[in-house]
Amino acid sequence: MEIKYFDALIKAIELINDGIHIVDASGKVVYYNASAKQLDEIDAEKTIGRHILEVYPSLTFETSTIIKVLKTGKPIYNVEQNFINYKGDKISTLNSTLPIFYNNKVIGALEVSRNITKVRELSERIVNLQRELYEVNQSTEKTTKPLAKFNFLDIIGQNKEILKLKSLGLKAAMSSSPVMIAGSTGTGKELFVQSIHNSSDRKYKPFIAQNCAALPSNLLESILFGSVKGSFTGAENRPGLFELADGGTLFLDEINSMPLELQTKLLRVIQDGRVRRVGSSKTTDVDVRIISAINTDITTVVETKQIRQDLFFRLNVITLVIPDLHKRKEDIPLLVEHFIKKYNEKCNKFFSGISKEVLDIFLDYSWPGNVRELEHAIESAISLYDGEIIREEHLPFQFKNFHPKNNISFDGIIQPLNAAVEKVEREIITNALEQTDYNITSTAKLISIPRQTLQYKIKKLEIPF
Repeated sequence: MEIKYFDALIKAIELINDGIHIVDASGKVVYYNASAKQLDEIDAEKTIGRHILEVYPSLTFETSTIIKVLKTGKPIYNVEQNFINYKGDKISTLNSTLPIFYNNKVIGALEVSRNITKVRELSERIVNLQRELYEVNQSTEKTTKPLAKFNFLDIIGQNKEILKLKSLGLKAAMSSSPVMIAGSTGTGKELFVQSIHNSSDRKYKPFIAQNCAALPSNLLESILFGSVKGSFTGAENRPGLFELADGGTLFLDEINSMPLELQTKLLRVIQDGRVRRVGSSKTTDVDVRIISAINTDITTVVETKQIRQDLFFRLNVITLVIPDLHKRKEDIPLLVEHFIKKYNEKCNKFFSGISKEVLDIFLDYSWPGNVRELEHAIESAISLYDGEIIREEHLPFQFKNFHPKNNISFDGIIQPLNAAVEKVEREIITNALEQTDYNITSTAKLISIPRQTLQYKIKKLEIPF
């Protein structure tokens, strides 16, 4: 029966795309799957019975994750390992290795290896390109163009909270204090990050962004802090993002996904203002402003131990919390107008607005993907269809058969976007005025717009008052 289950397990392993190695207590290979063969370019029959370091001569007793597990009897998870295969190719893998016990003795180890060579190559290429880009800008007599793309004018919205955040963001730009921006995916966190950089005295210095969830710990460490030749297999002398961002801004996105052990090293760099490359004993002074972002509730990020408390307090000097789109629905008509103009120009189309049915759907939809989902909906409709009005049948799949609960009446007439927006605004403001007994301050608070904006709209829309 045990043989039957073992055979079934082996067959299941053969279906896994990752490389699988199994060694005995002495380190000799007893199993080697097809994906490992493809990764290492060695025939399985040439590896079985050989010591793991004979199969991988560029590894040592200190660098081999399998040997480490055999020695300690403790599992390791998601550790990067770099080696050179028999063809001379530099290979990077992400390894998880488990000890195999029998009668409380380690009789072997099983390792799952995922090939991340291309990920490392692409990441290092991006770092090199960023360095080349900045060197080109530095080589000109005078840099007159900010290196980040967006500014506060690119943040569309009249929602009270958005206007407040733009005001706070402008004030934050005047200092070099760390900023933490919280918000769900798609709310536009990077718009605020780039806007802060472009409104600061660092705007002609580097702006560099790194997603902390995109890379394994070891690779992220060398990308952030740099490396010296020989510090690991295939390592070259390469500056990290901290050195490249010197004098400018480093944006660390999804910092709550950064491994805790790497957070300790990040904290040390922030405290000391000095960075040490992986494998080096020398430090380099850096002047970098850190802006970080998290995609979860800022009040629970420490409680759930996603971020070290000491690091959190270092990064969370200035806090901006971006609201979800469903909390600022009065901005939807403005955003729709903006995206229609953007993709009309991009796709050479001539859409003038959306239908009454589409506006009803947009105002009632929950928008789990936030502003990004709205943009993609408009982009999809304009890219795939022709016409003057975006209709319900032009919307992506998630809107099919969606029935708004609170339709706003337009007498069944399809109108240009500006006219539709005015009708929506007039009805919202009129209803709010009636609920507050025509108190301007209370009405402005109810619909989350400044008092002055409300007075302007009442006059513009000719609402009886």
